[in-house]
Amino acid sequence: MLYRPTVEPDLPRLLSCAPAAPFDRVDPAAYRAGLATGEYRHERTWVAEAADGQLLARAVWWAFPESPEPLALDCLWVSEAVPDPVALGAELLRAAHAAFGTAPEYHLILPPGGVAAPGSVAATPELGAGSPVSPPAGLRWRLAAARDAGLGEELHRLRFEWRPGVEAAVPTPVGGARLSFAAEPRDEVFVELFRRVAEGSLDDSTRLASGSADPAQQARDTLDSYLTMPGDRSWWRIALTPDGHPAGFAIPSANGAGPVVGYLGVLPGLRGQGLADELLAEITRSHATRGAIRIRADTDAANTPMAAAFRRAGYQDIGSRIVLSAPPAAL
Repeated sequence: MLYRPTVEPDLPRLLSCAPAAPFDRVDPAAYRAGLATGEYRHERTWVAEAADGQLLARAVWWAFPESPEPLALDCLWVSEAVPDPVALGAELLRAAHAAFGTAPEYHLILPPGGVAAPGSVAATPELGAGSPVSPPAGLRWRLAAARDAGLGEELHRLRFEWRPGVEAAVPTPVGGARLSFAAEPRDEVFVELFRRVAEGSLDDSTRLASGSADPAQQARDTLDSYLTMPGDRSWWRIALTPDGHPAGFAIPSANGAGPVVGYLGVLPGLRGQGLADELLAEITRSHATRGAIRIRADTDAANTPMAAAFRRAGYQDIGSRIVLSAPPAAL
């Protein structure tokens, strides 16, 4: 079996891979569009090829156009003719990871009700018929292949979407506004706020990073991550209490699909007072003022206060996302 990155003459065969919705988001139109923007590249699209040249598996990694390395696996496809998709999929991922020098996350998008709860996947090693929820075969083999390739950390995130209209006006926080918002051009101010907000966070990704990195470095990495996104830095706001002290921040942002709720955080001493509603309202208002017709957001399934804030603000549940990643020690 030959595992290799693709080249432009491979395109017709790459487009012939039949996507298995919802697990393969990269249909022919999406792949062509990604190639045009630079979010997909041939050198970040890998295939498993039989000795006779038959294409048996395809993996497509995504990144921002200017990113020096792939950031996330968007698609893992294995031909139905392959008797063991887990083994072939894992070998393809391992070969690509070795070439990349990194093991990017694998994002699996599920429709509403696709997985009932974090424990239905993460706490079920075999994912068999006796599991609390038995995922479909297309999900089971992809999860198993990713784990075998070293992506052993699993996170379940809920996906939300806001659209303007009668049922989703720009949200007004319950109890009225208590915070004011101000632009802050100094990156170091946000670095310090990121560091403070990470303390006691309910966000699993933040907690995982906190356990493997110096807090100051983690905060700087967070800054770099949001500066890389297509959202404009001038949109960022710090939140201030009536006496002028920092309460947190609100970062509207964007990805390749459009406006997103980038990052919001309340400082530890002010949590539990409903201030997240005001931060989310500010982000929503910021995007709506620029004419956004759709705003998307994710939060960890275990972060029930944030999920409740999205629903109070008129955001609708649109599904979930399973994120598989390498343990920090393996990176």
